[in-house]
Amino acid sequence: MDKVIISVLGPDKPGILAAISKSLFSQNCNIENVSQTSLQSEFAGIFIISKPKELSTDKIKSHLNKTLAPLDLHVHVKNLELKDKDSIPPAEPFIITTGGPDRKGLVAEITAVIASYGVNISNLQAVFKGGADPKDNIMIYEVDVPADIDQQALCGDLRGTADRLGLKISIQHRNIFEAINRI
Repeated sequence: MDKVIISVLGPDKPGILAAISKSLFSQNCNIENVSQTSLQSEFAGIFIISKPKELSTDKIKSHLNKTLAPLDLHVHVKNLELKDKDSIPPAEPFIITTGGPDRKGLVAEITAVIASYGVNISNLQAVFKGGADPKDNIMIYEVDVPADIDQQALCGDLRGTADRLGLKISIQHRNIFEAINRI
């Protein structure tokens, strides 16, 4: 089976995931991974599916568009090109959290430091409610830090940037983060 990535965006309302999954199931597709969220009043979903070889991405998109038109959702479908696992350099998973006063450029400043070290951000969640209460403005970055970089330098640069921006920052290996934050 071939793999396809699908993104769906539009106004959030009940029944979206049911409509998407029913449409895919009716075309003999299997959902393998889903990342879905509601941002303010908007639905955002990314799906990786496996599909029968004879089923085209155009047919999948057409069927989804027909199904989701009443929900005012926009669909993008493309073939997924898988990377060879041997071509991905070894990395360690870390969680970076920041909190502090809201202002423009916070995400841009922190991600610039992360990118300058060749670190991949695999997931980012940011909630900004405005104001100066650090609990109201939080960013959580899940990152993959290449094994061959200077982790102390990365942490030092992140801490320096956070200090300059008035942010509190925490940088932890994912295993430590999960152990500390386990409910």
